Amino acid sequence: MICCQNLQKRYGRTRALDGLDLRVSPGELHGFIGPNGAGKTTAMKILATLTRPTAGLALVDGVNVCEQPQRARRLIGYMPDFFGVYDNLKAWEYLDLYAGCAGLSGAQRRARIGELLELTGLTDQREAMVDGLSRGMKQRLCLARAMLHDPKLLLLDEPASGMDPRARAQMRDILREIARMGKTVLISSHILPELSELCDAMTILERGRAVFSGSAQEMRRKLDGDSALIVRFAPGMDEETAARARERIEAACGARAQEGEGEWRVSAPGDDARDAALLGELISLGARVCEFKRQQATLETVFMEVTRDETQPDL
Repeated sequence: MICCQNLQKRYGRTRALDGLDLRVSPGELHGFIGPNGAGKTTAMKILATLTRPTAGLALVDGVNVCEQPQRARRLIGYMPDFFGVYDNLKAWEYLDLYAGCAGLSGAQRRARIGELLELTGLTDQREAMVDGLSRGMKQRLCLARAMLHDPKLLLLDEPASGMDPRARAQMRDILREIARMGKTVLISSHILPELSELCDAMTILERGRAVFSGSAQEMRRKLDGDSALIVRFAPGMDEETAARARERIEAACGARAQEGEGEWRVSAPGDDARDAALLGELISLGARVCEFKRQQATLETVFMEVTRDETQPDL
């Protein structure tokens, strides 16, 4: 559905995009992640035909967004981070205005508005004035606006921005339903745990380039393993026992143990049988183990690991 090859965008000497390659399959819910200034919004604006790239190729369902922008716009629903609403309109009037702009007839407009109000959970707010809606409701109303012309692709730039936890949960449910409808969704967000639960795949941007693309599980595997073993011993263990215990841990895990804050940590893939055997060996050595657990790497940790070298200044 989306194919970007060597996509570049320069503003003077500033490179907003520096050779971005991106692929999103039809029907996929794809997360777009990156720190501020990484190029997420620029890439979305190019795909939405709102700005032209300096170089490179951007296709939506096989349509070149630069050469055939009008055709591409019929395929795309775009919801920016900051949007405008007409406060002196009712919710249905707001959608009716944009449905008319999209070329829907009166009967089509009424049917489509009803469907989208139901999808976004705003049916009971149909007659409400837009300026009386909460932030979360306005976000959902603008999502409905982006879907009026039944696009194949939705580009959502921080759709949960400024929402409280309940409103974010409602938005997640709506996006899951949209995915079940067969729509392709590219969604940017800084809320990494939510994206991991919601998205089929994710792409991490740094300095205008994709430094990772894959599933959340594959993100974690960018580390030395998808989990770490944490071992904590009771105070007072003698040096000889401590040395033997460390030797057994490193031999079993095949990695060096990092000591800090009264615990040893080894980044290595988990194996229940091996971990159980290791715990038995430590106890048989006389080590007083007071904590022995596996800790999954958080997406935030993985994000910092993946982008760590990329954020260093050029030499």
